[in-house]
Amino acid sequence: MQGEDRIVEVDCITHVYPDMTKVQICGLDFVVNRGERVSILGSNGCGKTTLLKHLLGVLVPKNGSVRVFGVDPGKEFSKIREKVGVIMQDVDEQILGPTVTDDILFAPLNYGIEKKKAEAMAKTVIERLNLESIQKKIVNYLSGGEKKKVALAGALIMEPELLILDEPFTGLDPVSRRDLVQILNELNREKGVTFIITLHEVDLVPEMTDILYLMHGHGDLSERGRPEEIFGKFKDLESFNLEEPTLTKLFKGLKQEGLDFGDPLRIDEAIQSIKKHWDDKK
Repeated sequence: MQGEDRIVEVDCITHVYPDMTKVQICGLDFVVNRGERVSILGSNGCGKTTLLKHLLGVLVPKNGSVRVFGVDPGKEFSKIREKVGVIMQDVDEQILGPTVTDDILFAPLNYGIEKKKAEAMAKTVIERLNLESIQKKIVNYLSGGEKKKVALAGALIMEPELLILDEPFTGLDPVSRRDLVQILNELNREKGVTFIITLHEVDLVPEMTDILYLMHGHGDLSERGRPEEIFGKFKDLESFNLEEPTLTKLFKGLKQEGLDFGDPLRIDEAIQSIKKHWDDKK
């Protein structure tokens, strides 16, 4: 965490789509402080993407208010666009360049940055994300994991303060998923990048979340807290159409068999808990 100043505030917004579908995101105010890793967990169709589109000014609420870096993104997103990076759920919609390098260069060149400087910026982000081996490839021929990394490079080249990611792990194989988690955590730890991620993969939450929001129904933000608080309070997440984390189910089962190792949520915590238990037995 890099501080406690608010950079995102959403207060009970209502949006009506052209087909008259109404989504009301209420319950709790949605608040993000600088440097936080914030996850929004909920089943498909609960309104997570709708919330993110309001943060990006793509949608404008009928009622309620949205503030990002102190401005209304629906009216003044141009004032904050260089502070905000985004990875859409379908990255094919945002990859614009024919080759990997062309795509990564798109944002700085579009913002009027001189080509030589833009190329130096691209080189830095390509090296950071280990994209050297594919930088000349045509993007259409990349794997899903490679496309996600290219989209991330395009989002990071302007060094945003806030990164917004909509279901970024969908369709990724386990190795690509692990790599993306590691990259995002490094950006937060080393650069202080704040990020907001929508998820439905419960097991990923403990690995990359400081603050967790639970959303269900059509936009009901019902819970906010640290992952251990939320998962500790809600032993049964079925009301949110979600399963418990795998480790929670495992250690609950062990506890029922008389083996109480606590309630670890991460692999490293689980290892330490088991080790301590057996050390105490010696």
